[in-house]
Amino acid sequence: MADCQNGANVTESASNLVELNAVDFAYTAGGKPILSGLSMRFPRGKVVAVMGGSGCGKTTVMRLIGGQVRPQQGEILFNGANIPALDRDGLYAVRRQMGMLFQFGALFTDLSVFDNVAFPLREHTDLPESMIRDLVLMKLNAVGLRGARDLMPSEISGGMARRVALARAIALDPALLMYDEPFAGLDPISLGLTARLIRSLNEALGATTIIVSHDVNETFQIADYVYFIADGRIVAEGEPEALRASADPFVHQFVHAEADGPVPFHYPGPSLADDFTGEAAR
Repeated sequence: MADCQNGANVTESASNLVELNAVDFAYTAGGKPILSGLSMRFPRGKVVAVMGGSGCGKTTVMRLIGGQVRPQQGEILFNGANIPALDRDGLYAVRRQMGMLFQFGALFTDLSVFDNVAFPLREHTDLPESMIRDLVLMKLNAVGLRGARDLMPSEISGGMARRVALARAIALDPALLMYDEPFAGLDPISLGLTARLIRSLNEALGATTIIVSHDVNETFQIADYVYFIADGRIVAEGEPEALRASADPFVHQFVHAEADGPVPFHYPGPSLADDFTGEAAR
């Protein structure tokens, strides 16, 4: 494992699909910084996980890569193009090479399973309906739900909805797949199935995959490399097995789900005694 190296040792720049270079970001000008000097590398064809406590900036990393927000400082490179510098047309062209699985699927509730997966194909291509039908059935077959194509989102389980969303995310065969908490709320069977699907689809598509997740066991089984973020910075990084054996206090607490460690249970505030005696208000 390499601690606090900001990803420079992962691979050479030419083999990275996505790079973040010295990125500073806050949601409001002069506001609390969410990310500070963050640098990360996402090599082509690899599965890279971004982990850390709630509110540490994991999802913000994906929003920056997708161009939903722009950094105050630094570069976000996708296949050599600097995302913050792109105009609207350039950004839309780049986004067509990205697939996104939102935390709870985000299916269109008034569209069938088939039409949910067909949506990006209809929006971004001029393919005939006959070809769209074949492609949709192929994607649904890849996630084991070809037989559910005519069902509505309200008629399928949460785990099935996540797989439909995954089929939609890969509809355009994107170069980059991003998953925001793909294992949240899933039963053990659906969780294991989703993890295997993420890995197998990454290999089948030859894509680069970014996973934001709190689930250590499933994420470590499929990731090639893991970043840990805390206080807007990379505090540790490395291959899963090296991190699992790490003696770093933050990594050890997170990986082993321990209550005591660098991440406190209590939000900072006055002492309990001062609060109850009224001293904190004086």
